[in-house]
Amino acid sequence: MRARATAGATVVIAVVMLIGAVAFSVVLRGTVLDTAARAGETRLELLAGEIRTQGSSAVEAADDEIVQLLSASGEVVAASEDAPDDPLPFGDESQVSTVDGDPVLVLAEGVDDDGTLVLAVPVEDDLETLGTVSMLLAVSVPLVVLLVAALTWVVMGRALRPVARITAEVDDITADRLDRRVPVPASGDEIAALAETMNAMLGRLDASASAQRRFVSDASHELRSPLATIRQHAELAQAHPEVTSLHELSDVALDEGRRLQALVDSLLLLARLDEGAPTGDEPVDLDDLALAEGSRLRAAGIAVDVSGVGPARVHGDPQLLGRLVRNLADNAARHARGRVAIGLSERDGSAVLVVDDDGAGIPESQRERVFDRFVRLDDARDRDAGGSGLGLAIVLGVARATGGDVLIEDAPLGGARFIVRLPAAL
Repeated sequence: MRARATAGATVVIAVVMLIGAVAFSVVLRGTVLDTAARAGETRLELLAGEIRTQGSSAVEAADDEIVQLLSASGEVVAASEDAPDDPLPFGDESQVSTVDGDPVLVLAEGVDDDGTLVLAVPVEDDLETLGTVSMLLAVSVPLVVLLVAALTWVVMGRALRPVARITAEVDDITADRLDRRVPVPASGDEIAALAETMNAMLGRLDASASAQRRFVSDASHELRSPLATIRQHAELAQAHPEVTSLHELSDVALDEGRRLQALVDSLLLLARLDEGAPTGDEPVDLDDLALAEGSRLRAAGIAVDVSGVGPARVHGDPQLLGRLVRNLADNAARHARGRVAIGLSERDGSAVLVVDDDGAGIPESQRERVFDRFVRLDDARDRDAGGSGLGLAIVLGVARATGGDVLIEDAPLGGARFIVRLPAAL
């Protein structure tokens, strides 16, 4: 980039300087010759007046001048002492010629009897001045171009030095060193903005990589636990067949297999939501789903209040929305001391689902963290009591995929209140 910028600036300056030098030389030459021509024309008029009064002797009396009086046929009738014997070449306009090797500007004017008065004005000094100017331009233009190239190279080098440092730092950043950051120059210009943007990007990548490592670690733990349970019971049955039975072993294998399948299904669902895969878009009666979950929990022996459930319809995927309501109900039942309340209403164009429990609640500092994957606030990682740690992550993913969101407040029952807002169907 530095070389291209320097080359581009040098070419542009060289072209501009060359055009300017040529134009200046042409204009200067024209100005100098026009000045000499005007002075010659003035002298011609004076000589023509003297010829009318004094005759051709006025030409012969001209001192230190090159003057000729030509007849209509072009022959020299009279000439000054310094004039050549042959007629001077002339035209309608002034022109540069040579007399005895010296450059002159030849002008002509008609006089009486079809004669022509010709005057040659010496322009040797003028042409020497023009030559000196041309030589100075020929020397100065390349020097200026070289100076501009050198300055551009130095300035671009200083301007791009932070970019070189950023590039060197980025080259050293690997997947296991995402905590490093590129230096931010104090210039406050676009390069500084680029460095800040790259640091922000590295911060997001670092956070994403850390979350991914935690996810892989937790997923490995969760997937290993059912497999370890099945293996332990199988090894126990093999080593001591008298202490267990095939029926007990099959029950353990089926329970852990179902748990393993539920975990894999949850992971696949979260992957679909992360990818932004298209979901269903059909009318869903959310109140039917809420009442069904209330009945399910009541059948499991949990006191559930569904008196706050009113009619509400949304657009979305019925299976995903059913999973959202079930996960919230299961979460409330898992943490409740004995009471769960489910409410539903439509307010301001939104369907608002509220699920309360009378458990210990969720500290305000942890209310965003509970939606992370494999996060349990239980002190012990008991899967039976604490769940897989994916239910609330699925709730948030489904809500956002449907155009809504989830927040947590303190419940009137004393525990946690989960509030889901979804766009109501029109």
